[in-house]
Amino acid sequence: MGKITVIVTTKNEEHNIRECLETATWADEIIVCDSGSTDRTCEIAAEHTANVVQHEYINPATQKNWIIPQAGGEWVMILDADERITPGLRSAIKKAVESGDCDGYRVHRRSYFLGKFIRHCGWNRDWPLRLFRRDKGHYNQVEVHESIILDGRVGQLDGDLLHYTDRDLRNYFEKFDRYSSWAAADMFRRGVCARWWHLLLKPPVKFFKMYVLKLGFLDGFHGLLLCGLSAMSIFARYAKLWEMNRRGATGKLPSGRR
Repeated sequence: MGKITVIVTTKNEEHNIRECLETATWADEIIVCDSGSTDRTCEIAAEHTANVVQHEYINPATQKNWIIPQAGGEWVMILDADERITPGLRSAIKKAVESGDCDGYRVHRRSYFLGKFIRHCGWNRDWPLRLFRRDKGHYNQVEVHESIILDGRVGQLDGDLLHYTDRDLRNYFEKFDRYSSWAAADMFRRGVCARWWHLLLKPPVKFFKMYVLKLGFLDGFHGLLLCGLSAMSIFARYAKLWEMNRRGATGKLPSGRR
């Protein structure tokens, strides 16, 4: 069976990193790639692995593409600090690597928003590609919502990846500003121009899709809040794009990471 390296990218994740790494101790190797944490993230990570490295942060894709070739394992599992590998997923990963039927695998991610598991809103259809052969995959160069480009066959794994996103609204709005800026910069670089109908129509359409078509109303108040905030993020994205268009901005992004 090929060896497995779990890679976690971090910055100021002391509240998450211990529980995250405790679910990855079964791996042959763990690498934590930090981008200048000022809290106890690196100290806590060092309790679980000797492979804690520092690298200047540019964007999520660049950070991961830099560290992936340094993995010692034939297989790489990408993990965010706010994610947890369940026992069922761990077993599925080991079986998949042993069989070698595919070059990469998607996992089912179950996300928690403000402490509640979201069963609808489209979040129930979240299948990111996270496990792949080291030499077969890399991330596409975008500023936000990066994804793996795989040269090979893709399968799906049983078991769940737990995602404890947005522990409070303060945390949500900190990411809200960065993500909307990154998304606006991506669109600006592709030559997209913000129009009045983007601001007027796209946010309510986003809300309608998530809350009505994707049954977000069944998630109660959490669903209403999540759908409303998601619509707001679309408005902020196009407002920032409009500002970049108006000023002829270069698409420079705010510092920091998710």
